Amino acid sequence: MRKWALVTVLAAVIGVMPSAALATPGSGVTGTILAKGTTDSGIKIKTKGRTDVIVRTITVEPGGSTGWHYHQGKLIAVVQSGTLTRTMADCSVETSTAGQSFIEPDGADHIHIARNLGTVPVVLYVTYLLPEGAPLSVDAPDPGCGG
Repeated sequence: MRKWALVTVLAAVIGVMPSAALATPGSGVTGTILAKGTTDSGIKIKTKGRTDVIVRTITVEPGGSTGWHYHQGKLIAVVQSGTLTRTMADCSVETSTAGQSFIEPDGADHIHIARNLGTVPVVLYVTYLLPEGAPLSVDAPDPGCGG
């Protein structure tokens, strides 16, 4: 019985030891955070089949716009600087400022236009999760919102 008690005590002691003690240190690795943004809610992303993952920086000059478009896959965007104003297919408007992030859903029913209505460039860091070989965006007509 004392043998099991000793095993239980050892297991408890090992269980509270920091796991870093068992880790191996890295070497020769550096990283640079390009942008950091916070979402208003959690993120859940799922893709189907082979997926291209593309990371891109986008600059929208003051007065500039993307034109109406949609994506065949999902996008995760972080606003590095400026204020981005997006108009959705239902004519609702969403504004994202530096330090915020957002997800753009996929599909032709999620057309939108993004504009820089400010006086400084908008800089975005965008990760695309697209079906293999899909274009970054697909042009679409104005759904009746203007612009």
